[in-house]
Amino acid sequence: MLKTLVRDYSWIHLGIGLFGNFCFVVGSVLFFKIFETYYTLGVWLFVVGSTGMFLGSLGGLAKSLYERHEKARTASAR
Repeated sequence: MLKTLVRDYSWIHLGIGLFGNFCFVVGSVLFFKIFETYYTLGVWLFVVGSTGMFLGSLGGLAKSLYERHEKARTASAR
């Protein structure tokens, strides 16, 4: 199941990363003095965004490692 998730649904990792980037940017903007009343929301968006970016990167790493493993296995079978 994990291989299928990594191999066939790599767009999910990209989507999580993009969502994380969006939250990260919005959270960062909410740190400006003009949005002082939204500071706590900004902190949470910053944390959620950072987590999303991290998970997206982990998914991309897993995909790369899986593809490298498949390529090496295919090359050794010849």
